[in-house]
Amino acid sequence: MTDARDSTLTLDPKFDANGLITAVATDAATGELLMLAHMNADALAKTLDSGEAWFWSRSKGRLWKKGESSGNVLRVVEARIDCDQDALWLKVEAAGPACHTGERSCFFRRIDDGKLVRG
Repeated sequence: MTDARDSTLTLDPKFDANGLITAVATDAATGELLMLAHMNADALAKTLDSGEAWFWSRSKGRLWKKGESSGNVLRVVEARIDCDQDALWLKVEAAGPACHTGERSCFFRRIDDGKLVRG
């Protein structure tokens, strides 16, 4: 049986038991995967209201705006939600590196023969 979320045009995010939903951010122009993070209802509302990406930091236990200390904000060009409304896709314009390490993407390493390799 299909959940009403699967076909409705009403935004009704399905947050997990911790009140979070997974969000991925990709470069709006290139499609490059930049980062993955989590949002609670407040972060989602702030993102949709402001046009800049907000997330819930599980390690800090608080809301955080991407780029709040670095200035590398993510301006949301388009927000999408998957069919059962439990994952978000943000197409963004990044003001700088998306990763806290200074790398353009958080996914700057690949796994090759059980080892991490840049690129």
